[in-house]
Amino acid sequence: MNSDTNTGTDVLVVGAGPTGLVLAIDLARRGVRTLLVEKADRLFPGSRGKGVQPRSQEVLDDLGVLPRIRAAASPYPRMLAWEGSERRHEWDMMERSEPTEQVPYADVLLIPQSRTQELLHERLVELGGGVRFGAALTGFRQSADGVEAELSTGETVRASYLVAADGGRSTVRKALGIGMTGETVDPRPMLVADVRLSAAALVDRANWHVWPEAPGGGVAMCPLPGADHFQLIVAFEDEAALVDTSVEAVRGLVAERTPLAAADVVEVLWASDFRARAAMADRFREGRVFLAGDAAHVHSPAGGQGLNTSVQDAYNLGWKLGQVVRHGAPAALLDSYEAERLPVAADVLGLSTRIHRAAAEGEDTRRGGEVQQLGLGYRDSALAVETRTGLAEDALRAGDRAPDGPYGPERLFDVFRGPHFTLLAVGTEPPALGTPTVRTARLDAYEPYGTGLFLVRPDGYVGWAGASTDGLADYLAAVGAAPVPAVAGA
Repeated sequence: MNSDTNTGTDVLVVGAGPTGLVLAIDLARRGVRTLLVEKADRLFPGSRGKGVQPRSQEVLDDLGVLPRIRAAASPYPRMLAWEGSERRHEWDMMERSEPTEQVPYADVLLIPQSRTQELLHERLVELGGGVRFGAALTGFRQSADGVEAELSTGETVRASYLVAADGGRSTVRKALGIGMTGETVDPRPMLVADVRLSAAALVDRANWHVWPEAPGGGVAMCPLPGADHFQLIVAFEDEAALVDTSVEAVRGLVAERTPLAAADVVEVLWASDFRARAAMADRFREGRVFLAGDAAHVHSPAGGQGLNTSVQDAYNLGWKLGQVVRHGAPAALLDSYEAERLPVAADVLGLSTRIHRAAAEGEDTRRGGEVQQLGLGYRDSALAVETRTGLAEDALRAGDRAPDGPYGPERLFDVFRGPHFTLLAVGTEPPALGTPTVRTARLDAYEPYGTGLFLVRPDGYVGWAGASTDGLADYLAAVGAAPVPAVAGA
């Protein structure tokens, strides 16, 4: 990009990790002009966030990328504990679940973060978008009308909104002066690397291999699908240890702590070190600038929550930006982003921290429904309007995830898929709506929903529910989906 050029866009997204890519995809399919910039010259190359939870699979289904993700992924392998060169016992870290009518994707998928990002980028390009690589944000200022940002390319970008998806060390968050409140989950350092092993290496690709009692700290090797790589994790018992991520150091650690030889590590493709920390930004918004993903919250990797929570930040924010920018929704709609996502992030941070500390103490850390994120919702949100009364305690309510189910030859998720709202009438007739942003659908009966009208938001949550249309017009106006239902005889 030549210097001294000016660019205008609706949304400037800083950071092309999973958060930025998902947001850019969602905005692209809504016709929102988006510039996605990334300071690096390529996508992140490591396997780091390798688990895609069931709720995130539903998000990726809606965005049109899930078939490719599933083709590139695998189920999580069974854990295999070793003592030196002796195999001891196997177990499942993840509880295995079967798909149901309401939950079509029941198990977490194993896929390297680098491959997930490649497939997201591929989808973004299909939609006419892309990533501006080698373009770092060097400064910005905002006014009541928009944001003006400077890039390392010399380019000035004028945008209506800026979204920071630039990671845990977010330059945007720091520039805004927004603090991060949290704690060190575990002061002991860890090394994570992607390695290629020789064919003669002792370990196979059928298991996730662990040496929990290795001298100096435990070791784990997880086979990654789609290649002959393993994700290597090495823990250090010494809090003061200085972690060397060089190729020779990684090979030496494998030889010291496992029965593999240094020569069995044929290649080290990527390596990094970290200390597990849990922290959350004091707020997720400052005027026209939003924080999403690791820029807003950082997690221990235990439980596989970080990438998934980040993806859902983007999914929550995307439709709201789309409604404001493209459909004239009140700007106050954007206030609901922080109101909805901050409490969720706080809960997920607590879950990740508990799992990490339990594992460090040698406790059973078998993971079930609590990590799948299917039960997360927004019942306390201003956007959750429940007008029915006398509901059973376990009834579906406004703010809950809208379940899947049969819909003629299709499924409800097929009806919901896309950037629109869906008004689902169950056991009643849907009203005529004069807006292209809301589609209607009808079921004679479906027990998971009960009876009534259910307005499903573009992100798959029930926004409004009622026995009649009373209050629906006001809700549609608040989310930029007017005009209102036609009045009989008008």
